Amino acid sequence: MIDFRSDTVTQPSQKMRDAMSNADVGDDVYGDDPTVNRLQMLAARSLNFESAIFTCSGTQANLLAILSHCERGDEYICGQQAHNYKYEAGGAAVLGSVQPQPLFNQPDGSMALNDIEGAIKKDDFHFAQTKLVSLENTIGGKVLTQNYQQEVRGLVDRHNLKLHLDGARLFHASTKLNIAASEITQYYDSVSVCLSKGLGAPIGSLLLGSKATIDKATRLRKMLGGGMRQAGILAAAGIIAFEEMPHGLQRDHDNAQLLAQGLRQIGVFEVTEPQTNIVYARCLHNRQDELQDYLLAHEIKISASKPIRFVTHFNVSAIDITLLIEHITKFYKSVSKPVEITDTLPA
Repeated sequence: MIDFRSDTVTQPSQKMRDAMSNADVGDDVYGDDPTVNRLQMLAARSLNFESAIFTCSGTQANLLAILSHCERGDEYICGQQAHNYKYEAGGAAVLGSVQPQPLFNQPDGSMALNDIEGAIKKDDFHFAQTKLVSLENTIGGKVLTQNYQQEVRGLVDRHNLKLHLDGARLFHASTKLNIAASEITQYYDSVSVCLSKGLGAPIGSLLLGSKATIDKATRLRKMLGGGMRQAGILAAAGIIAFEEMPHGLQRDHDNAQLLAQGLRQIGVFEVTEPQTNIVYARCLHNRQDELQDYLLAHEIKISASKPIRFVTHFNVSAIDITLLIEHITKFYKSVSKPVEITDTLPA
């Protein structure tokens, strides 16, 4: 089965499976799992943070960040399309009583600096207190520029706020910009990084920040039921994901370009120009549900969203993309009605 629904569907490599089966483990709640500790130290050093914590998911990592920077009744600013606002079940509000202030995302995925500054609440007991700004990079496959992130850093410093990065696909951004990931993370007080998307680990994300931030996050993780025991079995795959898998992301970006080109040639899609590994294609004939069923019958999975989101990853090859394009072409040929031709000329 070829799966274009997301890069969360990636299967761990044989090297990861071997590392997991042979992992040196302890009890991570006691802080003595050597493999977890190694992963956390590796990530913190690589991304220039004091400390890191291994979490079960990116949703948990983002929630821990928000709750570590904010108290009950505080507020964080984010984009309307941000994962930690739109796709994480309202966790900050439900579990932390932290109010999100969502702002319009510009076409490039950013929030306008004037919009951010205008949303910061003044010190007045009528208002929730703004404590945090949260960015996402990449967001919808789009990469925030270094200049923009530096400008947001300056803005939050002027207002004495913290800055968090949902860096679930951080290494896709660094690959696109051709810079070290640490050049992106330098602007942030905390960063979450997903190991189980394009990096291919089966489970897990990291939250990075100052020692004080991660100490607080560790307590909150326990409160949320996220204290894992012999988690080194998972962290072993995470180490390989962090150290080795970013080197292959350019191939995924190239495959996304190949996919976008093939979809355009079919002639029934309005296709975005991918920056990284995500391609959005609006079906002009509105037959995405039928297309999903047709492809599934041919061992190919997509999500019939509007627009359709295709995601490339290391389990998808150029040959798989060629096969996808062939089947989509066949589907539209099969459902297209031929033009009726008559011998009667108009009067």
